[in-house]
Amino acid sequence: MSADQRRIVRRLVDAHGQTYAEEAGIRLKDTPQPLYRLLVLAHLLSARISASIAVATARALGEAGLRDPRRMADADWQERVDALGRGGYRRYDERTATQLGDAAELLTERWGGDLRRLRDEADGDVAEVRRLLQEFPGVGPTGADIFLREAQQVWSEASPFLDRKALQGAERLGLPPDPDRLLALAGNTDTAVLAAALVRAAVDKSVADGILDDAA
Repeated sequence: MSADQRRIVRRLVDAHGQTYAEEAGIRLKDTPQPLYRLLVLAHLLSARISASIAVATARALGEAGLRDPRRMADADWQERVDALGRGGYRRYDERTATQLGDAAELLTERWGGDLRRLRDEADGDVAEVRRLLQEFPGVGPTGADIFLREAQQVWSEASPFLDRKALQGAERLGLPPDPDRLLALAGNTDTAVLAAALVRAAVDKSVADGILDDAA
């Protein structure tokens, strides 16, 4: 691994090393409410819509008081639609409002509103956690990856987790698309922070171009 690659990773993390949960105002802890809000954020981010709109919508849902599954399930459909609209999530607002309600009911009924119980059901098997997450309406493989990518900050068994999108960001930056080599280049950088920065390079070419220009 080269000094140039280390410099690229350092510049990337310095400029864009913020998790999406942090950007959305979620203080991630291994407790029910932050984990639920992360699940909602992962759901929103997995749609074909800009990350900035998804993050703004997660904030809007929080500001509307829809911060836990019981409150989300108890809210009427129009209340969820209105909150999604305030965040700019209009293209998918009606379908997503239904999915959020159904997912909240499933989480409440099956796991008592606590995603840690889902993790316990998987008995520490990250692949099984990923499968169970996809039982929530609107959460597919991409959404499950986003959740785990961020949750690894508080779920140590999920770390290190660099998903396909993060590795695409590495390729765009001329870095090795190999988790072990990327982690070595990143040194002591939190893996969730590294992953979020790499994803930003993957989804926004100007991010990668700016880092490469600075490192030249």
